Amino acid sequence: MQETFLHFIWQYQYFDKHNLTTTSGVSVNIVSSGHSNHDAGPDFGNSKIVIGRIKWAGNVEIHIKSSDWYAHHHEIDKGYDNVVLHVVWEFDKPVYRTDGSEIPTLELKSRIDPLLINNSDRLVNSTKSIPCSNQFPAIKNLSKQSMMDRVLAERLQRKAKEVMEVHERTNGNWEECAYVLLCKNFGFKTNAQPFEQLARALPIKVLRKHSNTLLQIEALLFGQAGFLDKISNDYQQELEYEYRFLAHKYKLEENKLNKEQWKFARLRPANFPTIRLAQLSVILKNSTNLFASLIALRNFKEVEKLFKEDLSSYWTSHYQFGEESVKKIASIGKSSIENIIVNTIVPLLVAYGKSIDDQSLVDKAVLLLESTAPEKNKITRNWDVLGEKAMSAYSSQAQIELFNNYCLQKKCLKCVIGLQILKKKAIM
Repeated sequence: MQETFLHFIWQYQYFDKHNLTTTSGVSVNIVSSGHSNHDAGPDFGNSKIVIGRIKWAGNVEIHIKSSDWYAHHHEIDKGYDNVVLHVVWEFDKPVYRTDGSEIPTLELKSRIDPLLINNSDRLVNSTKSIPCSNQFPAIKNLSKQSMMDRVLAERLQRKAKEVMEVHERTNGNWEECAYVLLCKNFGFKTNAQPFEQLARALPIKVLRKHSNTLLQIEALLFGQAGFLDKISNDYQQELEYEYRFLAHKYKLEENKLNKEQWKFARLRPANFPTIRLAQLSVILKNSTNLFASLIALRNFKEVEKLFKEDLSSYWTSHYQFGEESVKKIASIGKSSIENIIVNTIVPLLVAYGKSIDDQSLVDKAVLLLESTAPEKNKITRNWDVLGEKAMSAYSSQAQIELFNNYCLQKKCLKCVIGLQILKKKAIM
């Protein structure tokens, strides 16, 4: 038995209310179960309940055992003095407010359909990665879409919060914030940390002063990243000469990274950090105002036009310094652009839109996801098997959020789909 199940039972009133009484035998009539509280304090607020001949308006607290009231120290918390009914699975002792008055208790143990309990247990205790796999195809599309929309909104809200944390660390500078986010994304999972560290060690205002020369942008990025400490060819030497002068001018040496911080193992050459730095150099050269450029983007084609620029001549034939490629190296690929849309541009749009109270920017972020191809990974393949094929990044992002934050954590009783299954009392 879980408290979340009792929350579900109370919220939807899925219990026998015939001759309903408190544990002390006083009649109970529930006018309104109240509203679920997701913050600190009692579980349900604004409940309206008639106990005996008195109509109460207040809060409801829910526990497995009534003694949990003391385990959670509510007896000394005045925030729980307005609880008018204590709803429990099992009554094992009376509970009291801080003023010593007893709180009426309603025990549900004998009032819930055993089939409903059994179905809940099977759903929550399922060994499948998506607990409702067997029942999912039978759920109405409206319920599925409702949940997908909800989790997508939750994901965007969470990512926007992360953007605002970066914004705060960059002293409220949106240009610097966009730069840090983009750099981190260019590291993808493997090199995200050193790329973010590089962005903090090399302010965008320094790069902006040299945006008319790709050679100097490459010199600053590769030099500050620690790739110019050992010279192996003429091009590297040329970059090192430029970096040495600029690093002294802007006092960059103290925060310079080491080459050893960058990971190459088990990466395809196209994902080597050296190639990513070369790609980033071109983008930063062509975007005189990075933040404005990113939030102006409306669809995949516009993003592709901004990002898909030819690399400098050296990096079209080398994956690393001194190691020539047998074939020409292309600019940033489609899948990488899609990744940047999902993990940088969309969260930036949502965060900025919310910060200036401009819903049109949030709407544009959603449209951008809808114009972007869906991600293809182990999680989306799990949904494919269930007939829930992602048609865009909007869908795949929702699927990933639902899987990670609900399915894996067995939050079935907080999921619209899980609730639909329980409401139907479907046999699992």
